[in-house]
Amino acid sequence: MLTTNINKAKKALKNNDIVAIPTETVYGLAGNAYNERALKKIFILKKRPFYNPLIVHIKSTSFLNKIACNIPDTALRLAETFWPGPLTLVLQRKSLIPDLVTSGKETVAIRVPDHPITLALLDQLDFPLAAPSANPFGYISPTSAKHVSNYFKNNLDIILDGGECERGIESTIIGFEDNNPILYRHGSISIDEIEKLVGKITVAVKNDINPNSPGMLSRHYSPSTDTYLTNNVPELLKSFEGKKIGLLLYNKEIISKINVVQEVLSISGNLNEAAKNLYEALHRLDNNNLDAIIAEIFPDKGLGITINDRLQRAAKDCKVIAY
Repeated sequence: MLTTNINKAKKALKNNDIVAIPTETVYGLAGNAYNERALKKIFILKKRPFYNPLIVHIKSTSFLNKIACNIPDTALRLAETFWPGPLTLVLQRKSLIPDLVTSGKETVAIRVPDHPITLALLDQLDFPLAAPSANPFGYISPTSAKHVSNYFKNNLDIILDGGECERGIESTIIGFEDNNPILYRHGSISIDEIEKLVGKITVAVKNDINPNSPGMLSRHYSPSTDTYLTNNVPELLKSFEGKKIGLLLYNKEIISKINVVQEVLSISGNLNEAAKNLYEALHRLDNNNLDAIIAEIFPDKGLGITINDRLQRAAKDCKVIAY
């Protein structure tokens, strides 16, 4: 059921049920972060492996000390700068956070979402919300209530409708090793913005066996349609003659004799706009009965790095073609 009624969501969450919530990044499947019954429901509904940790959403920076300890000064500086907003911090957890949230690790991923409906909801709760993206595990993240409804139909009673997500791509995740910041996942805040505040940071490698945080798996965010990533779309397109192909492009359409459906993410070449439109465009292409999707490699700067990260994880193959 799509609704804007926070009281209905509040009642369900207090009953340890699951509610879809809007954030500025993507929609999440939310449950009481302190309750193992609610947490299990999230994993089961999403078909998410239990070794993949969840992000805990809190109402404000002042709540941080209730669930985390030994917080580095750099983490506090990042929180003060970017919260509410699309930054997740991986910090040492306090004991009231269940192992299910952290996949048994001694760290917990935390953020303050920047969406008025979800902030109002959190303000009325005496517990934080664990909330991975509201999609079946591995599929395209949802950036509208309709996406969530299409995924879960009759398996989810309440979807809080907060409109289209403003950022449209997941949060940036920063952890700490020996108090030094490390990037676990590229996200809606570019690595350049983070480094302006804290200096050069290390980028962690992807981890499919024992990830330190959410967002570290090498295969994720994937359409059902076979997807290919390339720096030369016209050349790769020649391999698909006679097929119906979808094109995911940066700032302009291409001329083609082959039957193509084209999605341009930002005509003006704005990478923020392109990131916002990424998942919505992938959803449209994936619902178009295509034989394949070809995505263009984006400029390797700013949020172009984040977009490329998502496309690399979604793609069946990445072809760099010499011009």
